[in-house]
Amino acid sequence: MTDMTTTPEGGGEPHTSTRKAVRRGGGDAATRGRTTIADGVVEKIAGLAARDVIGVYAMGGGLARTLGAVRDRVPGGSKSVTRGVKAEVGEVQAALDLEIVVDYGVSIGEVAGAVRENVVAAVERMTGLEVVEVNIAVSDVKLPDEEEDEPEPRIQ
Repeated sequence: MTDMTTTPEGGGEPHTSTRKAVRRGGGDAATRGRTTIADGVVEKIAGLAARDVIGVYAMGGGLARTLGAVRDRVPGGSKSVTRGVKAEVGEVQAALDLEIVVDYGVSIGEVAGAVRENVVAAVERMTGLEVVEVNIAVSDVKLPDEEEDEPEPRIQ
């Protein structure tokens, strides 16, 4: 295919090219390609943002936490920041489901609201996706006298 093009400034003589004309400068960056974001990327961002909220003891339900604790003890294993987080990512929007364990004595409504706010802000800022919903399931309350592994570390 042969295209007749001129220089980007509009001056000069037309020339023939065997390649498609490339538009330089002034164009919308969004029209120059496509960016896709994997569900796992959004899950990591949301998991870290949720763990950063005071009152969140851990992420995930009992079985997930138990399996995660075993996996964490395996040499070479690492803590899963996506535990308790499920994301559905489209081209421009994302929806999240989080399962959390809260500390005893905190207001569950306030913690859930803070988690939702922190997750939405982090995901939208880092990915540019619109977060349409963050569903939070509180699966347990960590009592002060319960024996369990140390709480998940907060990201500073």
